[in-house]
Amino acid sequence: MNLRQVFVSVLMFGVAGLLLFMYLQAWIEEQHTESGEKLQQQIINQDFTLPPPGMPRRAAWSRNTPPGLSKDEMTVSGHRHWRGKADPFGVVAASLVSRLSEQQKMSKSPLSQFRGVYLPPALHPLNKTLVKGGKWKDVDSTQEKRRSFLHDFCKKYNSRKKLQTHLVRLVSRIYVEDRHKVLYCEVPKAGCSNWKRVLMVLNGLAASAHNISHDDVHYGKHLRKLDSYDLKGIHTRLHTYTKTIFVRDPMERLVSAFRDKFEHPNSYYHPVFGKAIIKKYRHNASEEALKTGSGVKFKEFIQYLLDSHRPVGMDIHWEQVSKLCYPCLINYDFIGKFETLEEDANYFLQLVGAPAELKFPKFKDRHSSDERTSAEVVRQYLKELSKEERQLTYDFYYLDYLMFNYTSPIV
Repeated sequence: MNLRQVFVSVLMFGVAGLLLFMYLQAWIEEQHTESGEKLQQQIINQDFTLPPPGMPRRAAWSRNTPPGLSKDEMTVSGHRHWRGKADPFGVVAASLVSRLSEQQKMSKSPLSQFRGVYLPPALHPLNKTLVKGGKWKDVDSTQEKRRSFLHDFCKKYNSRKKLQTHLVRLVSRIYVEDRHKVLYCEVPKAGCSNWKRVLMVLNGLAASAHNISHDDVHYGKHLRKLDSYDLKGIHTRLHTYTKTIFVRDPMERLVSAFRDKFEHPNSYYHPVFGKAIIKKYRHNASEEALKTGSGVKFKEFIQYLLDSHRPVGMDIHWEQVSKLCYPCLINYDFIGKFETLEEDANYFLQLVGAPAELKFPKFKDRHSSDERTSAEVVRQYLKELSKEERQLTYDFYYLDYLMFNYTSPIV
């Protein structure tokens, strides 16, 4: 055997060894993955079991106490929810993390395993004992219809599609007010600035909502978000606090966001979003426009929104509510709408026992001289789009329209 043949033989042996090593590594990782999936499915099958017709929920849940959790840990008492009835969301989360941390140390965080669990929300009755006076009858009736509509929609939708996300991401937009046990999921351009002012007053951080500046609201970091708590803190608050979300007609919210961020001077949205949008979607753009990012047109903004290869990522101001607050995974107790913002908000404040003198602010947070974004204003902006672009924009927010029973626009 000459030197060349020896070299080729050694090389082939080395390649074969490398391939064998790669195969074994892939096989080991596959076994770990399958083990994790089997464990998660075992937990889901064991813990998340609805009682047969006629069996009380309390009996069913006590029978299915997850390993590692006592009955006391399952049952977190709260006067706003059913006592003694464990929240499936919390039970699965706590049990899953407990068992994964003990039996599988292969991932950086047990939360990374919390994916793809089907968690239909429970429709808890609102505690109305703190509501005073009979003037809230119509608002209450509307609220119950919204709650039932969303609950029925989520049952139907979740039966067809399994939402996948991490627990921490589920609650990343939720603000916490511990004094009155309130969780508020922030939906930008749906009254969120004034809602955060109200939460600051409720929490004793300010005497009046009218004295809190825009910068204090958005950059002061006075309020905690739910994802800043440990897993037990997240679970306890999800199970016992009153959870609210305020939404808005998707097209009105979209146009409002565009007007706010692109039609006024802005030191963030112009250089970050504006420059990228103009560069990709405007032919023969001027050097000034490319340099500053100012003057983005609504049609260009929509082209960016609908582009599967956006030059810059999404932003919470025009992200779908279904991806901000996950209404089909978190059982919101109260669903307010921007269209009836004042009466919904003040009724909610009654429900949680807010001070009688605290009313939801009426003032516009910024650009107060501008006309509010209404259905008529939206129609003017939509005229800049082709029929196909209008249809695709509606399709982009299709879930939000369905979830909150908004009338689809004429496109």
